[in-house]
Amino acid sequence: MTHSSIIPALPVPGPFSPTQSAGAGLPSHAGSMPVALTPDPRLPRLADSASFVAYMGHGWAVPDRTPPMVDGAEHAAGVHRRKLGAEFEGVALVIAAGRAPVRVNDNNYDFRPDSNFYWLTGCSREGAVLVMAPTAGGHDATVYMPQPAYPGERDFFANAAQGEMWVGAAPGMPEWSSALGVPVRPLAELDTALTKAAGALAAGPLDCETATRHQLGPSTVLLRMLAQLRMVKDNWEIAQLREAVGHTIEGFRSVIREIPDAIDGKGERWLQGTFDRHARTYGNGVGYATIVGSGRHAPTLHWVRCDGAVLPEEVLLLDMGVEMRSYYTADITRTFPASGTFSGVQRQVHDLVEKSHRAALAAAQAGKKFSDFHVASLEVIAQGLHDWGLLKVSVDEALSPEGQQHRRWIVCGVGHHLGLDVHDCAQSSYEAYQGGILAPGMVLAVEPGLYFHANDLMVPPELRGIGVRIEDDILITPAGAEVLSDALPLDASGLERWMRAALHPGSR
Repeated sequence: MTHSSIIPALPVPGPFSPTQSAGAGLPSHAGSMPVALTPDPRLPRLADSASFVAYMGHGWAVPDRTPPMVDGAEHAAGVHRRKLGAEFEGVALVIAAGRAPVRVNDNNYDFRPDSNFYWLTGCSREGAVLVMAPTAGGHDATVYMPQPAYPGERDFFANAAQGEMWVGAAPGMPEWSSALGVPVRPLAELDTALTKAAGALAAGPLDCETATRHQLGPSTVLLRMLAQLRMVKDNWEIAQLREAVGHTIEGFRSVIREIPDAIDGKGERWLQGTFDRHARTYGNGVGYATIVGSGRHAPTLHWVRCDGAVLPEEVLLLDMGVEMRSYYTADITRTFPASGTFSGVQRQVHDLVEKSHRAALAAAQAGKKFSDFHVASLEVIAQGLHDWGLLKVSVDEALSPEGQQHRRWIVCGVGHHLGLDVHDCAQSSYEAYQGGILAPGMVLAVEPGLYFHANDLMVPPELRGIGVRIEDDILITPAGAEVLSDALPLDASGLERWMRAALHPGSR
């Protein structure tokens, strides 16, 4: 390919500015005062005091500045860079980690690196940028990142973004270089590096786009290629996903144990918080906003508000995933009877979804189209709804492109790629994703369901307010597919037994 692709990451200004009163004990906005006002002499601007800067430079032991790396991440990243470089021979590539979005004023959300950047580096440093410069043998990688401020520097205490007094022990360039296995340079040198790379390309035979990082946006060609390369997971990635699934299933167990308290008044939010605490304890946190839907909330596809009661006679839909410290996430859903026992109509719905789910699993095999397991699942759904008398047309008409009446009760898709993102590889082309062929090493979430909303007048009253989803994480293998989440039962009776065992360890 002959596309020069640069994804910019602008330097991150710290929430503390030189005009503010460092260390004065006031809210950070207190330093932003009209010029006409005279600052209170009792609250001097400490950052402007040379004597205070010197005083703050002494009396500090050196903390442990080991970078927060996950075992094997640097090796995996090297393999990934070689794969990407082979697709862009002779082209300079620049990928940024990004920065945390602002939550309000000078408070940001927690930082999570861009998934492509992490896949290529194993680095979680906010504001960092990877430059892959073309060479005769491939590409040379260099990471540029903001320089931390240590004792003896004014920003040590005056910069809330980079000062070690604010952010804690901060690895420097040598520590990061050793951990990542690539040269690491200050972010201030990035413009020079990009100008050099762009100049070299402009002088060559390639028809390349050249500009500074302040002018270029993400390249669609680069993003699509990264998404396509990330579809097939290597052994290290699969191991991370296995661990994420294992911790997620234990999180389900923890949530089930809290159902009695949730019914007694603590509600959906209590169960959401239970899983989120578990995810934070055993991983990096949750891979997406935890869904806990009881009763009429269960049919709402993305019920993340979780502000309702847990009703003892209704189904409880739990869609949850632990994100590991490597940022790989699980994505599992089960629907439980809050009382411990499905009613007749709840079991009827669950049984149809289970049948649909098993059809999807059987169709998810190497060499088959990505769409095949969707079609297999929806055929079962359409036939089941027809048998119940809900479809007023034939199954064939419902399954036709002009029909799709059964999709009223499952408007979402039936599965997606899974990996660093819960909806992984979403920036791929249609041909590589929905139109693609399943291959060994792909990891998918398979998630058919039926969603009968409480205000849906086209279904009988006994179905209204029932939402059921079954979601498993599977690994495509040369022989078929391995269900990574098979420790959780699929069938209604199995889920009832699993609930009893979770609530009463030792019982059967």
